[in-house]
Amino acid sequence: MNQISHQFQTYDVTGGPDYGHRNLPKLRTAMLEMGVDLFLVPHEDEYQNEYLPDCNERLMWVSGFTGSAGAAVIGTNHAVMFVDGRYTIQVRQQVAEDLFAFTKMEGGGMASWLRENVTSGQIIGFDPRLHSPAALGHIRDAVKLAGGESRSLAVNPIDTAWEDRPAVPLTPVTIQPDNLAGKSHTEKRAEIGKSITSTGADAALITAPASIAWLLNIRGSDVQCTPLPLSTAIIDKDGRVQLFIAPEKLSAKVREHFGNDVSVQTEDALKGAIANLTDKIVITDPNTASAWHVDELKAAGAKVKLASDPVALPKAIKNAVEIKGTTAAHIRDGAAIVRFLHWLDTDAQSGEVDEIEASSQLERFRRLDTSIRDLSFETISGAGPNGAVVHYRVNTGTVLKLKRGSLFLVDSGGQYPDGTTDITRTVPIGEPTQEMRERFTLVLKGHIALATVRFPVGTTGSNLDILARHPLWQAGLDYDHGTGHGVGVFLGVHEGPQRISKRPNMVALQAGMIVSNEPGYYKTGEYGIRIENLQYVTEAEAVAGGEREMLGFTTLTLAPIHRDLIVLDMLSQTERDYMDAYHARVLQEVGPLVDGDPKAWLTAACEVL
Repeated sequence: MNQISHQFQTYDVTGGPDYGHRNLPKLRTAMLEMGVDLFLVPHEDEYQNEYLPDCNERLMWVSGFTGSAGAAVIGTNHAVMFVDGRYTIQVRQQVAEDLFAFTKMEGGGMASWLRENVTSGQIIGFDPRLHSPAALGHIRDAVKLAGGESRSLAVNPIDTAWEDRPAVPLTPVTIQPDNLAGKSHTEKRAEIGKSITSTGADAALITAPASIAWLLNIRGSDVQCTPLPLSTAIIDKDGRVQLFIAPEKLSAKVREHFGNDVSVQTEDALKGAIANLTDKIVITDPNTASAWHVDELKAAGAKVKLASDPVALPKAIKNAVEIKGTTAAHIRDGAAIVRFLHWLDTDAQSGEVDEIEASSQLERFRRLDTSIRDLSFETISGAGPNGAVVHYRVNTGTVLKLKRGSLFLVDSGGQYPDGTTDITRTVPIGEPTQEMRERFTLVLKGHIALATVRFPVGTTGSNLDILARHPLWQAGLDYDHGTGHGVGVFLGVHEGPQRISKRPNMVALQAGMIVSNEPGYYKTGEYGIRIENLQYVTEAEAVAGGEREMLGFTTLTLAPIHRDLIVLDMLSQTERDYMDAYHARVLQEVGPLVDGDPKAWLTAACEVL
């Protein structure tokens, strides 16, 4: 993925009902050989990745489901798929209804189903590497209550049954230079070591590849859309690190970059290294570590301290160099978006362009910047009713044309060495209806409220979520996804620990954190609306006449918001002023990077309301 000559996104049908018909019998044969009545298949892999290497797409292999969140329970003569509200439509398109029943992850999910459906004496098998300690605890309790037996399996039966399983990725590790990282890995290791010491612990087991990439200033391409080298690490309180990674990934230059305080071992050596932690107090994050990690630590006689990954918060708080870098990346990305939006407003208005052509055109514009390394996620290119599918993944089996009289929703992003981008725009194809314009404007009002809020130190994203929803709520409308997620710098497009959501979150927003601002509205079977910019938290400042310093946001994403979808009478003067100031900034900062017809289009798109 470091070579831009390859095509970042493909559109052949992946997954689908045939997977279940082909592979479910193979898995059941392996389960019978292991003496298992039910087997649990989460989406997550050994690294708790959001995007998985092909070799770890176990849920897709057995069911055909390609969504980023889901799970299955496989029995010897029945099977159940669990998905959240984002995937209720997609799961029925991809998973064979004659093989699987469908249910929601919300409301207890797999654990509730097991408690109600396991019969006395049944053996429920699971791979402990794929479940978090908390999730597995709920599952074990549910199975015990139902009279069943939970069994940890040393070998995953899918891995046994998967005859043509892709190879484990062994892509080269690259160095993220200090002039982009803002700190050397020596400084970062010392900082994390002090944090570990302050908790009274001796070491931390770091299982999140993104945390390791940030800590050691390395990147890779083992995972689609996220520049990660798959690995695990143990960091001592003195800042020394044991890195467990396939040695084939490391060049002499990378080994030199590590220096003497970072030792390299194979991934198979992790079990032995954990065994050497007897009587040590070891931090591990129950949200990113697997039950296997915790079980191994306990078996070694370590004193397990379940706590947040000590790297997660420092990684989320970007330094000045990272903010400068991602700002520059967003301006360059903005030029690609402007060229694309101009194309949508001209060539794509014919009604003959389809979602794949639109997505491919956007990728071509992004690839004009030769620094791009990958997309930050697979582009959501949703025309008409497909725009109402929140995490729609366009493919040759579902592709629609951008018909006149409809809305087109496009959510996309790029991975650049200096920043990660994520932007959503909604564009009319032909003449929008008055309902479309009114609901777009309600979404815009919520977006502006979240972009312009001032808030005191200690405020969480959950405290702010209502600002984005309030205009929709007043009209009896809402959306079923979070309002904002954290974003990395040439790392994950979704990162914690902060978020803006209805769901409670105890992590206060701090200066330097990047979050998305993406309220939306979705009318099933007709259209979807979402407006998304990334923004970072600014330093606390005094407010004239106020008594407390307030944090705020600075917007990173720079691209016009479609004026033909705005009902001006629904905006206050303050909201109009915000839009005019935002568009003036877009024209000033992105304008010099485009010329010709796109420049003329941009000038018109950024005129005052």
